[in-house]
Amino acid sequence: MANEKPPTDLMGYEAMAQDALRGVVRTALQRAAGPGGLPDPHHFYITFKTRFPGVVLPSDLLAKYPDEMTIVLQHQFEDLTPAETGFSVSLTFSGAARALSIPYAALTRFYDPSVQFLLTFEAPDLPEPEAEPAPAVAPAATAPDGDEPKVVSLDHFRKK
Repeated sequence: MANEKPPTDLMGYEAMAQDALRGVVRTALQRAAGPGGLPDPHHFYITFKTRFPGVVLPSDLLAKYPDEMTIVLQHQFEDLTPAETGFSVSLTFSGAARALSIPYAALTRFYDPSVQFLLTFEAPDLPEPEAEPAPAVAPAATAPDGDEPKVVSLDHFRKK
């Protein structure tokens, strides 16, 4: 009996729960974007994976935050636009307004410190980096006598 495998969740309850909690973030952002804006003292710390598909960041921010970034929505944000699958917002970095677009699926954390409300999400699966293209030249072969590998060009044997 002790060697029985636990049952497999064919319903995907964990994924459903994660989606439902991301819906809480969407609703909070919709309220913050509505009339009256974000009620004081509420403010949001939102952490997300910067390389998740659909995330749009200026290239300098992506270079500075190559894996994960936390933004703060408090007093100085504009154009907060929550949608069904993600949101966009304009924030100021080094004195310049910058537009960001973030899918809810990229979120790893949502925190409103004014009421100590914290949601953490499983880190989203990122796509595998694209494989390097195969070299144009055939791989080198090692000579039987143990000398260094030699590259043989086939151009000499091709019909011209």
